[in-house]
Amino acid sequence: MSTDRKIRIAPSILSADFANFGAEIRAIEDQGADWVHVDVMDGHFVPNLTFGPPAVKAFRPHVTTVMDVHLMIAPVDPYIDAYAEAGADVLTAHVEAGQHTHRTLQAIRAAGMKAGVALNPGTPAEAVEHLLDLADLVCVMTVNPGFGGQKFIDMTTKIQRLCQMIGDRPVLIEIDGGVDTQTAPLVTAAGADVLVAGSAVFRGGSVDAPEVYGNNMRAIRASVETVWA
Repeated sequence: MSTDRKIRIAPSILSADFANFGAEIRAIEDQGADWVHVDVMDGHFVPNLTFGPPAVKAFRPHVTTVMDVHLMIAPVDPYIDAYAEAGADVLTAHVEAGQHTHRTLQAIRAAGMKAGVALNPGTPAEAVEHLLDLADLVCVMTVNPGFGGQKFIDMTTKIQRLCQMIGDRPVLIEIDGGVDTQTAPLVTAAGADVLVAGSAVFRGGSVDAPEVYGNNMRAIRASVETVWA
């Protein structure tokens, strides 16, 4: 792996203080977050209910980096324009969420956003092989989606296979689930570019003690540097 490779840390605000999202977003960005990750769940595709377009629109003025919106919903297509209007920069849909993911990625790009496609742990890398020319990002779930704080599922072989399939395409590999100082080096060595971290970033901190967020993110970055040592 090249030592000049950029690893992006994308804290998931699902682990933030729900009563203080604006301040939480500003805090993680001030402390070095590269992206802000927003988990959208519908209580149908996954067993949890979180945010919708109005919430994403409310987050938008506070985000100065990249707002990375991960749709764990089905269907996806009827809501693409709403998330574009809400201000998502990256919109990711699950390959398992519908029969026409190719069309979904086309629609996301046509709405002016970067297009991501996500894979559940039980879905093989090959499921997105014929979608890579339309994707800007592949999100590899390293937990079963639905709740934060779950135990990491090792998907390094899948990540390596995706790297082979992507080749020289400008497609990022994002890891979502159980990322911390122990698992970040594993997925980075396998080829990950974006690390979504929830509890590993927010644990122990608050808007009154934002330096803890910074320390947590620096610890993750330092753990990744061991891959290049």
